[in-house]
Amino acid sequence: MRIATWNLAGRWDARHLGLLEGLDADVLLLTEVSQRLELPGHHLARTPEDMAEGRSWAAIASRRPIDEVRHPHPATLAATIDDVRLACSILPWRGCTPRPFWVGERLVDKQVHAAAAVEADTPQVWGGDWNQAFVGPESAGTIAGREWLRAALDRLGLTLPTAGLPHRIEGAASIDHVAVPTTWEMTEALRVDAAHEGRRLSDHDAYVVTAAPGPTSRPLA
Repeated sequence: MRIATWNLAGRWDARHLGLLEGLDADVLLLTEVSQRLELPGHHLARTPEDMAEGRSWAAIASRRPIDEVRHPHPATLAATIDDVRLACSILPWRGCTPRPFWVGERLVDKQVHAAAAVEADTPQVWGGDWNQAFVGPESAGTIAGREWLRAALDRLGLTLPTAGLPHRIEGAASIDHVAVPTTWEMTEALRVDAAHEGRRLSDHDAYVVTAAPGPTSRPLA
């Protein structure tokens, strides 16, 4: 299964479509998704609540039919595709606008509350814009949130091959992630530059993980 995630920053035109088609992904875990987005040849589901006018928190697009859609948290979309349970999330970040569903006084409290709702849905694939690096300095999330999420992934039996991939900002680590079962065989994890002819299509790059169910564990992180 080839799985990609990208924060589209609410933008959409033919260049964004071209980049997504070029990722050649079986499943796309998308965040900050314009209501204008159309993906020929894909089944699409979105969060029912918008992040902003005309912009969904998250969406899942699949070449295969989406069998079930769930909403464990307003900023997360969960779905089942061919018996695989997936989730796509935006997790809270430093300076995020207060929302009723960002619960807690501290950022780490908000992170844990939102992520715990997703963990309870027991995803086998979990991705999106987590606003959390897993190596190096931390500027969007928290170190305590990093450790809590690591423990949650362990409880779910997931590994995070995107943990060591770079952010588009030099010296920073990715905050966009795709987690998959530790029992799946990893073949690829990469960052894709989200630019067209030198112009940024989003303030986030895209990330792609290719993995397949297998008898052995080959975590990349």
